[in-house]
Amino acid sequence: MRVCLFEDRGCQNLEPLALMRPVFDLLCGQTSLASKQLRFFAPCEVGVLIRPQLVDLYRLHHPRIPINDATWLRSAPIVLVNGRWLPPAGVAINLAGPAVAIVGDEVVYAVLGTEQLADCSSHTIDDCLETWKQTLPVRPAGGFTISHLWDLIEHNAEQIALDCRGPTIRPINNPISVVGPEGRLHVDPTARLDPMVVADTTNGPVVIDYQAVIHPFSRLEGPCYIGPHTQILGAKVRAGTSIGPGCRIGGEVEASIVHGHSNKYHDGFLGHSYVGEWVNIGAGVQTSDLRNDYGEVGVIANGERVASGSHKVGSLIGDHTKIGLGTLLNTGSNIGIFCNLLPSGSLLPKYVPSFASWWNGNLVDKSNVLELERIAGAVMRRRGWAFSDVHAALVRKLHEQTAAERRRAIVQADTRRLRRSA
Repeated sequence: MRVCLFEDRGCQNLEPLALMRPVFDLLCGQTSLASKQLRFFAPCEVGVLIRPQLVDLYRLHHPRIPINDATWLRSAPIVLVNGRWLPPAGVAINLAGPAVAIVGDEVVYAVLGTEQLADCSSHTIDDCLETWKQTLPVRPAGGFTISHLWDLIEHNAEQIALDCRGPTIRPINNPISVVGPEGRLHVDPTARLDPMVVADTTNGPVVIDYQAVIHPFSRLEGPCYIGPHTQILGAKVRAGTSIGPGCRIGGEVEASIVHGHSNKYHDGFLGHSYVGEWVNIGAGVQTSDLRNDYGEVGVIANGERVASGSHKVGSLIGDHTKIGLGTLLNTGSNIGIFCNLLPSGSLLPKYVPSFASWWNGNLVDKSNVLELERIAGAVMRRRGWAFSDVHAALVRKLHEQTAAERRRAIVQADTRRLRRSA
């Protein structure tokens, strides 16, 4: 079986986390959406159709995968899989085709012959989906479509449990104290657990991955996942939390996803949030994830205010953003990539566009891209990673691509400030 993962126009609603990665690389549970999709189909060949600006960076990390390759795509029958699809568990696959499988009114995968692929490319995929939905047999797919980032947060707890496969592994002489069924504790033999650590498996599994380090006085409540090389520094990790690789986490984290290589070293609260890579959250940063009137949370997504359908949404924080100590993040905040936020004595705006600073209560354009690249390189080198020319080219492209939205947001913020001072 050949499978091609694709992005459709719905990826815009998953910004800022989708700005620097394909949507199928977003995390839910212990693994990415791509890992779940490939586990569902178990293909022998894999290719991708992604946004052009991501091609070079994706090729840097996946040199053997065909990317936007029309010749490969059209060479034989294939299953095209929507990168925003969260597949169901334990469902038999019906690959009789040609046909499309849907969740709601969205195509989540299509079984296609070469005759249906003649006009298909990363540029035409949305039009092709509409054509196939009108002309091919339609069947239900099961699972869920990820329409917004808070959908990943909503499904995270159940996905942590579903991703637990294989026998429980615990190191010999493990000092951890377990509350609840011990069979739900999964610890990689290379992980280091100090004394006075508590894992509460009453409501789900606690998974501690390769070479993770759990410091004393940490409490881990299942379902939760601690990724490779991550350090938990006396933190309270509440249920529904996934911490990706190479993170340093302190304070309190609840029902959140931290994608990887990000710091929240000190005390402070992070709840019902998705944090990207290479983010630094300073001491005492507090995230509101619940309105004080218990109402539905609204979030700015793709330039529009969207009703989340939930009364708990925290912050969506893009890659390489820095948040200064004591900053107060509003409920349902959308904070772009390469932002710099400093405290102002009150809640920050719910929307900060990419490459912007909140400085002395004002929204400011961060126009010095070379300085941003220098800082990003320094941060990544400290963890043994390289900020390559490919990374730099993507940052410059995204800075240009987001310029108009940034100018619009700054004008609106200035207008609101002048009205308040009048």
